[in-house]
Amino acid sequence: MTLWPLALITFKEGIRNKALYGITLIALMLFGATALIATMIPREVGKVSIDMALSTISFTGLLLVFFVGINLMAKDLDKRTIYTVLSRPISRSQYIFGKFLGMALLIIVTMSALSLMAMSAIVLLKATHAEFFGRFSWSLITLAILFNILMLILLSAISFFFASFTTSSFITLVLTIITYIIGQSISSVKALVESSPQEIGITVSPVTLKMVKAAYYLFPNLSLFDIKLQAAHALTVTSSFVMWTIVYGLVYIALAITLAALIFRKKEFP
Repeated sequence: MTLWPLALITFKEGIRNKALYGITLIALMLFGATALIATMIPREVGKVSIDMALSTISFTGLLLVFFVGINLMAKDLDKRTIYTVLSRPISRSQYIFGKFLGMALLIIVTMSALSLMAMSAIVLLKATHAEFFGRFSWSLITLAILFNILMLILLSAISFFFASFTTSSFITLVLTIITYIIGQSISSVKALVESSPQEIGITVSPVTLKMVKAAYYLFPNLSLFDIKLQAAHALTVTSSFVMWTIVYGLVYIALAITLAALIFRKKEFP
């Protein structure tokens, strides 16, 4: 068994997961709410519709990773089907890489479908409120979606890392959520603690400063991938920032999934 057949099996398992249908329904309801809420603020309908559409994609993507992706690997362990898979000519490392490839494919396909729905909602609102879409850029909206997909794949790689040594899917879920929260805020926290006492009104101890800096370099800086504000206001995003963010995401993904494979090779199954 090679990586690609295992990836396809994982992808099909994810597509058949009942949670995915619930997530899709939530996305449709949120897209409907986007159109309704945006029309309540006529002068800001362009900015609000783009921001809410991108936020919906991001939120549903997180649900996909948390409640579908994490369970794809846990199900093999809980039902003991992993013994059947590993009895074939496939190593533990290949198992991790294959499952991750399938999850990445599921994220790309699902997010692409949701993105088409989001863009359809934006097109509809733009057609009826064209005068309020003065500063508008499809390229920035597309870039924001691509960045979000890359962030979700990175978060999935981190969940595989946690799953490689934890004993339950619940612990993996909790650790992944904590990582997401820290990753979204660590950049702002670091900037805050590095500010002068006169600016923030408090004095930060050297120990706290070192801990924040350690967390900044250890945890992924997920705020890099969030450019909803730039997309909603059609602000300029430099090519160097785009390239740096893509390289950062790919390197972190490679490190996380490689570590997961190395740890999983030595894991003992119950």
